Amino acid sequence: MKHNILFLIAILLFFGCSKKPEAPICDVPKPEVEKLSKPEFTPSKFDELPNWHEENYLEALNSFLESCKTTKTKALYEELCKSGKDVADAKSFFMQNFTPYKIDATDAKDDGLLTGYYEPLLKGSLTKKEPYLYPVYSTPRDLIVVSLASQYPELQNYRLRGRYDGNNKVVPYYSRKELSSRTLDADIVCYVDSRIELFFLEVQGSGRVLLEGGEVIYVGFDNLNGYKYSSIGKYLIDAGEISYAQASMKGIKNWCDKNPSRVDDLLNHNESVVFFKKRNKPATGALGVVLTPERSVAVDQRYLPLGSMLYMSAQTKEKDLNRIVMAQDIGGAIKGSVRADLFFGYGDEAGNSAGKLKAPLKLWIFLPKAEL
Repeated sequence: MKHNILFLIAILLFFGCSKKPEAPICDVPKPEVEKLSKPEFTPSKFDELPNWHEENYLEALNSFLESCKTTKTKALYEELCKSGKDVADAKSFFMQNFTPYKIDATDAKDDGLLTGYYEPLLKGSLTKKEPYLYPVYSTPRDLIVVSLASQYPELQNYRLRGRYDGNNKVVPYYSRKELSSRTLDADIVCYVDSRIELFFLEVQGSGRVLLEGGEVIYVGFDNLNGYKYSSIGKYLIDAGEISYAQASMKGIKNWCDKNPSRVDDLLNHNESVVFFKKRNKPATGALGVVLTPERSVAVDQRYLPLGSMLYMSAQTKEKDLNRIVMAQDIGGAIKGSVRADLFFGYGDEAGNSAGKLKAPLKLWIFLPKAEL
């Protein structure tokens, strides 16, 4: 018997939690809500998980306990977060306390997809000068974020982003192309030497910047301009500029090097812009915990709750990726129930691994036995 996600414990209560606005800032007619087909969870067994008996259980347990420091993981696994601290046998802990549920794709044609991301290193300066000409902006002061959850609970996972137009109306915020010709009313974290590297910093969501004097600063996601993410790799494929096999981060950078006069048009295809803030620690996901290489994934929180424990299975040319991971991040390109972005860590090696990962994916969610 299949269990719909709506009836499994109270996990939907923890999707996209945020403070409600104190008062409406604009009069918005009730929108048409996107009809999302919720994934279904099918009861499974640990022996059905690919390579389950080869898992590094202690490493997985440590990743789980690290995620237990966050409110969302605690809300899902409160008692197990406590008992997991005094475990002698990590494998037994998982098998005695959790039940794996196979996550069915929301689209029957969708086999699932696993991609990768990492924490890039850019070169920069705190002042604008050659070659550091491209600003890393924090959230503009005129950017307005509207939550409609207080009036429309079905929209609790959605935010409207815009600006006042001078006539006491809220209109969409500036697109990437519009922002390129404007001076933003925003703090500048630093300046970097490459617009391409800055664009991919937006795609990754966080990174490090090596300043002139040798200091390294951490920068992380702060906000969005409110536009839907559009893949420039897909755009180049559809235009016949590159092949599917070339649509990696390295392949796109090579195309940009060969077509410098067309780079702006390419980047403007993705109207979405990410704004950053300086952080005091390495990459943290939407959950607020420092990400663990090859144990942290980004998911679509419309279908899967942040803080949940998942088991993923994907096969690549280099190796099989079968392991427990924690849903600790989200991303604009992560759409669907059987969809994940695996964090590879920091540096060139991590970037190479992340940039070429694109594999069919199967996912299971671990839920406490006592809660079912």
